[in-house]
Amino acid sequence: QVHLVESGGGSVQAGGSLRLSCSVFGYSVSNFCTAWFRQVPGKEREGVVRIDAVGGIISYANSVRGRFTISRDNVKNTVFLQMNSLKPGDPARYYCASNGGRFCATGPSQFGSWGQGTQVTVSS
Repeated sequence: QVHLVESGGGSVQAGGSLRLSCSVFGYSVSNFCTAWFRQVPGKEREGVVRIDAVGGIISYANSVRGRFTISRDNVKNTVFLQMNSLKPGDPARYYCASNGGRFCATGPSQFGSWGQGTQVTVSS
């Protein structure tokens, strides 16, 4: 059974950094896709970044490219999201998810396994 647990959220000033962690249970992060999404109340869940198992291909949303970096630790079976230069537009609840495949899907409806999320707040 797949279980994902996010941690690392918090409050930071604009321009600051946070590192989120997604501890994965039930599959190996080196063998299956893992992705990060975010959501604010009243809006749809937005894809942030995803990493394929095959070739470690990474796809970033335009809004975070150059500021956020995804990485994975195959030994700890954990996926990280390093968020730098945080902006007022970044606050949201951040979720990690998997679609159970070696290649990541794109839309959130195609992901069947989700963590509980971790809250990120950015103050100006």
